[in-house]
Amino acid sequence: MIGPKRNTLHAADAFPIDVVLTWVDGDDPRHKAKMSRFVTSDMQQEDDIAGTTRFKSVGEIFFCVASINKFAPWVRKIFVVTDEQNPHLEEFLSYNFPDGSIPVEIVDHKVIFRGYEQYLPTFNSISIETMTWRIPGLSEHYIEFNDDFILAAPVLPRDFFPREGRVICYGKRYFMPVVRLTRLLKRHNDGTRKVTFKETMINGAKLLGHSLSFIKIYHTPKPLLRSVYEEFFSKYPEAMMRNISHRFRSPSQFNSQEIMYLLLMESNRCKKLKAYTRLLYIKPRSLEHIKEKLQKFDGRPDYIFACFNSVDQTSLEGQRMIKDWLYKRIGIKPLP
Repeated sequence: MIGPKRNTLHAADAFPIDVVLTWVDGDDPRHKAKMSRFVTSDMQQEDDIAGTTRFKSVGEIFFCVASINKFAPWVRKIFVVTDEQNPHLEEFLSYNFPDGSIPVEIVDHKVIFRGYEQYLPTFNSISIETMTWRIPGLSEHYIEFNDDFILAAPVLPRDFFPREGRVICYGKRYFMPVVRLTRLLKRHNDGTRKVTFKETMINGAKLLGHSLSFIKIYHTPKPLLRSVYEEFFSKYPEAMMRNISHRFRSPSQFNSQEIMYLLLMESNRCKKLKAYTRLLYIKPRSLEHIKEKLQKFDGRPDYIFACFNSVDQTSLEGQRMIKDWLYKRIGIKPLP
């Protein structure tokens, strides 16, 4: 465990808030060898299933963890969920936060899949996120990050939990009939359905009996309540097992966060906010596009979230531009 945490008085003293961060290093030879036993060449051709960009890491996790330390020092602990890997954050955190940083604990897939080891190894973020609530010692209130998420400005607990037992969902309600039309156009070359975020959210809504609309959840950190997952999956264990039985992403899976937010909305414990009034989302496009997006962000201090999607697919110059901007925005430095 990395630490100790710096001595900071924070607004979350009323109830602890943790961060759960899922991460994989797809360049690790051991990980590649493990995956080669299960993946097919057809799967590797599809980015939504097993394309290399799904597992590629170009150091995003360092910026992610640094941004949490910089802009959310009230976080109690960061849990990094991985498959027999370690990002080795110690030296980087010690260098940039010499007065102490938020404790980091590495959690292996075997820990969260205890009792369900037959579904390991898994290379499926949907399956993994279905099980993160089972982390030992995880607080009731926690925020789930992907490693390409960063905080880009100071945030408070109320940006995620307006008060104890309530959450904020950064999303928008969509009507299913409209989405069904676009789903028909998104197919693989062999005619099979692509695995899209919307698809898994629709599946989650349908699982709860919602047939007309669902909540589209955007690429922001997601505040969650551990007890809601525990209660739901204890009541419907077969749904959990179906969802984690896929080693790679499948269009039949559901988004567990969709389940969370819809259940909380039913009990009036979830407040829905627009995401793109506070989020910068960058896809791997031209240098001009990246420059334009970053300049837009610099002019909007109210933007607190950023997601740099598939940075590995951007040119080396584009990657340097993004990293230079992140170093400056977060106020950190690369190791000498």
